[in-house]
Amino acid sequence: MVEHWSPKPGAGGSSPSWPAIQKVIKMGKISTFIANAKAELHKVIFPTKVQVRQAFIAVILVVSVISIFLALVDLLMSSIVSSVL
Repeated sequence: MVEHWSPKPGAGGSSPSWPAIQKVIKMGKISTFIANAKAELHKVIFPTKVQVRQAFIAVILVVSVISIFLALVDLLMSSIVSSVL
């Protein structure tokens, strides 16, 4: 009989004397997961309408300023390139 050595001690699968272990998902684990997910959702602090509105206005303002800046840089660069060519 030939002895098989695995690079990882305790790793099974290729040796006929130690077949791979198949993991079976149990319903108890799924219900525990769902219960834990619900408990974590109860800990979440959702933003108020005022906070959402303020964040929305801030994002729109920043995007507008950056887009105007990039439009001006593009206009400047295109005028420089057209004057050179």
